[in-house]
Amino acid sequence: MKKTKLLALGLSVAMTASLLAGCGGTETAPTGTTAPENSGAPAAEGVSMSVCVASEPETMDPALNRTVDGGIMAHHLFENLYKWVDSAEGNNPDGGATAVLDLGMAAEEPEVVENADGTYTWTFKLREDAKWSDGQAVTANDFVYAWQRLVNPELAAPYNYIIDMVVNAMEIRNGEKDPSELGVSAPDEHTFVVNLTYNCPYFKEICAFPCTMPLRQDVVEGNANWTQDPATYISNGPMKLESWSHNAEIVMVPNENYYDAASVTVSKLTFKLMDDTRAMLTAFNNGELDFVNNVPVDETATLLANGSLIAGDYLGTYYIDFNNSKAPFDDPRVRQAFNLAIDRNYIVENVSQVGEIPADGWVPYGVYDAAGPDGDDFRTTGGTYWSVAPEDYEANCEKARQLLAEAGYPDGAGFPAVTYLYNTDDKHSAIAEALQSMWKDVLNVDVTLNNQDWNVFLSTRSEGNYNICRDGWISDYNDPVSFLDMFMTGNGNNNAHYSNPEYDKIMTTVLSDSDAEGRMELMHQAEDMLMEQDCAIAPLYFYTQPYMINSNLNGMYYTPLGFFMFTHVTSK
Repeated sequence: MKKTKLLALGLSVAMTASLLAGCGGTETAPTGTTAPENSGAPAAEGVSMSVCVASEPETMDPALNRTVDGGIMAHHLFENLYKWVDSAEGNNPDGGATAVLDLGMAAEEPEVVENADGTYTWTFKLREDAKWSDGQAVTANDFVYAWQRLVNPELAAPYNYIIDMVVNAMEIRNGEKDPSELGVSAPDEHTFVVNLTYNCPYFKEICAFPCTMPLRQDVVEGNANWTQDPATYISNGPMKLESWSHNAEIVMVPNENYYDAASVTVSKLTFKLMDDTRAMLTAFNNGELDFVNNVPVDETATLLANGSLIAGDYLGTYYIDFNNSKAPFDDPRVRQAFNLAIDRNYIVENVSQVGEIPADGWVPYGVYDAAGPDGDDFRTTGGTYWSVAPEDYEANCEKARQLLAEAGYPDGAGFPAVTYLYNTDDKHSAIAEALQSMWKDVLNVDVTLNNQDWNVFLSTRSEGNYNICRDGWISDYNDPVSFLDMFMTGNGNNNAHYSNPEYDKIMTTVLSDSDAEGRMELMHQAEDMLMEQDCAIAPLYFYTQPYMINSNLNGMYYTPLGFFMFTHVTSK
């Protein structure tokens, strides 16, 4: 998922805090004063909590969401077949990556049957006490509608490929079949049946993902503005929408019709919409915010040292998109030159400073390979594509200069004017300035910097109206395919506009392969093509998830997919 700047998600049911970090989500960075020991608003009975995870969300429609901040909100307002719960059962004073999958709208574990033709049928029995926030029953048809809508090409959902393992999903989103032919059905109100083309190892996590959450057809159809009004924003999760003051705040209150309403301890949950990290830290120190997950770059080291800032686990990668479809970055030699000129150690040690790992590939450490949690991970097995050892940086730079000369720009001569695009945030700004300096010093190329507000930036990047731009990806589930299928031609999250028919062929096979070792070998081939042969993007570092929380509060938890959960927070 794009970190708020865009999301991704991946963890298996049993994964806990031992997982290696990644990063993504909202990225901002103000400064201010050092946070006091018990900073944040004093917790009250019935806990009214104010948090900041991003600025104005791109959308509040779960099917259209592609950002971590939007995913966090969706997990409070909606509930899927599975949900993420705290493995510490609420006794988790500092929060942490302790979330595990548990039954949500599903009343019991599904029946899974292998069919004679090699497909698999999953049959879910839904809770009979599940209701929408207006009191109507949640039915299997709500899932059928939501999943058919997700793959409908008319919706153009960025994540329309997330259920490609469902029979006919790819053909539907490619316009070859009608959405009604998707391999899902509702034999009765409380039975939801899904037919899969292969034995997908991460399908349960797909059934917890925001884009596959149920929706009411009578609410959504014919009302393009259904998400804008609390009266029509009907949800089935532990919270419901009370108000949305654009560019100011989103307020949620408990959903009295939620089947487990008695467990909800937050009386009001306010998402303050901000992108100035200095203002965020000031608000946190003044007690106006109880939680932030972004702080000013120049405050990071101090806040980490005094324990106010926690660096949590995160499965994701901060990276750079080169616009592969436009000169001069349609030349892989130019892309590789710009990639090798980056001093990643300088960036993580002097700019971002939250324990990130310099990236030597695309898929981060902690993502499973064929052996799963008991064997080497995908990154370890796949090896590195360039050295991030400090002593090898000059050799990288020399190769970068050679590649640029081979592309027709010796010592940068004749290189056209190019711009680096990023969204408003002082961390992104500091990284942009560092990159600008490196590319000038190593390649003698002038790069102009351009920042835009979040929603404008998302549109500009998606449309490909840039030369180079920042990006971030958080895994959607613990499988390397979450990082690799997004670069298939035409994918809604393929912001680099990368297109290679051989890559598409490999990944199409992966998306229908039940053989664990075989599909992993294919994905290593795909990453080789993406990183070594084509150098389509430039990964900078593997994320960590920094956050600060009011020390008077207890029970927040999160997943290394970037989703923070606040519904069971209590006062200490």
